[in-house]
Amino acid sequence: MAILQAMMESYYDQTFENIDYTEKGFPNGEFESCSFKNCLFTGVNVSHRIFMDCVFVDCDFSGVKIGDTAFKNVKFSGCKLMGVDFTSCNKFLLEMHFDQCLMNLTSFYQLKLKGTTFKNCSLEEVDFVETDLTEAKFLECNLTKAQFDRTNLEKADFRTAHHFSINPHTNKVAKARFSKEGLIGLLDVFNIRVD
Repeated sequence: MAILQAMMESYYDQTFENIDYTEKGFPNGEFESCSFKNCLFTGVNVSHRIFMDCVFVDCDFSGVKIGDTAFKNVKFSGCKLMGVDFTSCNKFLLEMHFDQCLMNLTSFYQLKLKGTTFKNCSLEEVDFVETDLTEAKFLECNLTKAQFDRTNLEKADFRTAHHFSINPHTNKVAKARFSKEGLIGLLDVFNIRVD
């Protein structure tokens, strides 16, 4: 690991725009306060990189490989993150926020994402099994077939989320917030009809 860190470049307060990393590969480095705009990362290996206080805007991150990648206060806006397996990223100081992102089939299995914001995101079939989503916000998000099992959803905000199904017996939901219309997502596990 020391050899790998010695080979890492440091990038600070830089903007990377309109770059196709599928052709040229992604540099090995530590990125702090950097912006990535309209960049293509599809299927690229960004393992062992460090992103701190970075912003990704309108980037395609689908299928990216992120083994031991650090995301410390990283924001994704208007990005496509289809099928990303975040479970293999570096857990130390992990903090991410998502706005208007397409994140179907993504996995956050067993991650600690306390206070994470998902705003206007498509989260269809996302794996939140055993994830700590305490105080997370799901604002105007589509959660069709998202998997919640042994998930900590205490104080989470689902008031404007839709199409979710959460079993209150197998998830922690104390003080989570739901709209009256959203209560159906807590009851469908009981196979009852609400008219």
